[in-house]
Amino acid sequence: MATKTSSEIVRDGLWDNNPALVQVLGLCPLLAVTSTVVNAIGLGLATLMVLMGSNLAVSLIRNFVSESVRLPAFVMIIASFVTCAELLMQAYTYELYQILGIFIPLIVTNCAILGRADAFASRNAPGPALLDGAMMGAGFLVVLIILGGMRELIGQGTLFVDMHLLLGPMAADWVITPFANYPDMLFMVLPPGAFVGLGLLIALKNGIDTHLKERKKTAQPATTPGSKRVRVTGNVS
Repeated sequence: MATKTSSEIVRDGLWDNNPALVQVLGLCPLLAVTSTVVNAIGLGLATLMVLMGSNLAVSLIRNFVSESVRLPAFVMIIASFVTCAELLMQAYTYELYQILGIFIPLIVTNCAILGRADAFASRNAPGPALLDGAMMGAGFLVVLIILGGMRELIGQGTLFVDMHLLLGPMAADWVITPFANYPDMLFMVLPPGAFVGLGLLIALKNGIDTHLKERKKTAQPATTPGSKRVRVTGNVS
């Protein structure tokens, strides 16, 4: 298996193989908690921590675990890091932890995390594995924030509500209200709005990819068929 370069790993996680927009994994928490930006950031940071920790741990033990217990070992490692994330949130952001509820423990079942552990971390050195976890987690976090911002802005007419739950009292005044007397759009706050928002983001990414491919084609110089030399043997009359 050819080792990917750092730039390829970064591009894969953030764009080409984004877990939310391309692999379409982890949809349950992604669609459930992105009603506000603060919820999205809280879940995204927890997922990022678990991805980085599990990828590094799996890479370190990859030569010492037999095939028969490989997947159970990976699940145990992921569950350990999820427990760490859960305890940290209980200690420092307890109110946000209560809002996110069951979706923090459910990170264990996120297919994106187990998929990266099996497909990449178990076959690469710790450095690339850690970078892959960071970029996949960052790509997932960015999609969560964009979707959460879209739903909060269209649904409630605000941005960064309750940021103090994550960053403390200094973020209490971060609320942005761009529209006065905005009529709440309940559709975007409810789960159907999450599906519509994610569909728009996937469509936007596909449109950008198509546009970039077409630009690349038009930028290539046109090749004109040249004359070919033909070798003739024998006598020509």
